[in-house]
Amino acid sequence: MPLNAATFDWVRQLVHRESAIVLQPGKEYLVEARLLPVAQKMGLSGVPELVEKVRSRPDPAAMRRIVEALTTNETSWFRDGDPFTALTSTVLPSLVAARGPAERLRIWSAACSSGQEPYTIAMLLQDALPSAATRVQITATDLSSQMVERTRAGRFSQLEVNRGLPAPMLVRHFTRAGSEWEIAPALRRMVTASQANLAAPLAVLGPFDVVYLRNVLIYFDLPTKQAILRRVAKVMRPDGWLFLGAAETTLGVDDSWERVVLGRSSAYRPLKGA
Repeated sequence: MPLNAATFDWVRQLVHRESAIVLQPGKEYLVEARLLPVAQKMGLSGVPELVEKVRSRPDPAAMRRIVEALTTNETSWFRDGDPFTALTSTVLPSLVAARGPAERLRIWSAACSSGQEPYTIAMLLQDALPSAATRVQITATDLSSQMVERTRAGRFSQLEVNRGLPAPMLVRHFTRAGSEWEIAPALRRMVTASQANLAAPLAVLGPFDVVYLRNVLIYFDLPTKQAILRRVAKVMRPDGWLFLGAAETTLGVDDSWERVVLGRSSAYRPLKGA
């Protein structure tokens, strides 16, 4: 039974209220595909029955499963490449020069999905900075509790490690764990994963030297993008660096950021006095 307008509208409003993600008309197929497994796990015949059940008897856990199922968890190792090259070639040397030798470097991987981004950063910094294991702290957050648990576990399938992870890094930083690959304990200790909703007031985070907020803003409307960028600015150090996705920018959204070209990539820094 296909989704009718009322069912889709209820899901759309729930997702926007809980996560600020905008589901445009025409995304009915996505809602159907993502929520059918949720309905089946609950012993229901389909998405309309799932929505009717939750509408008639509100269940916070079921609502959370619906919202999490409709968040995009697309990720890969070294995704888009250039923002990670810029981290080791430009950003890290500038931070090391500006900080004291014992001062911790704090990095936030927002919307970390299943952990490829924060562990990409951890591998790069361990290779580039001898003291990374004790000096670098990476905070990974995601809206999905399932993705947070996967990040904490640090285990990946063969298919997942095949998506962008260079073979030398796989050999150097992973060990076999049955049919999966497990990240080295030293790298897992560098990463702390927790649940966070970017569209809500942030818990005690920061201050961060670097924030990776990549391929996230594209899912929000303009006021939400502006609010998120303001929240991010509040948890960054004044000389911090913000990396966005290739299709994202602060230009025309929030004028309190300065765009800095870094080779084939770019980053954003808080404007002084903004």
